[in-house]
Amino acid sequence: MVIGVTMITVIPGEERAVYNELTKIAGIREVFHVFGEYDFIAIIDVPGLSEINKTVDKMRENEMVTSTKTIIGAEL
Repeated sequence: MVIGVTMITVIPGEERAVYNELTKIAGIREVFHVFGEYDFIAIIDVPGLSEINKTVDKMRENEMVTSTKTIIGAEL
């Protein structure tokens, strides 16, 4: 399993609509609405790196998402 954490910024006022869409994307385990530089943090839990790519690409397809930043977890 590969874990990714994606910080997401959206068009102001569209948070509820984006949240509803994010929760439908396969591979996203949890979505948190946060305050500050980002609007959401999404936890991605998928079998491999290529699936992280596909999941983030799916997030970016939403026209209300203005930017994403993803951090990928690594084993020690």
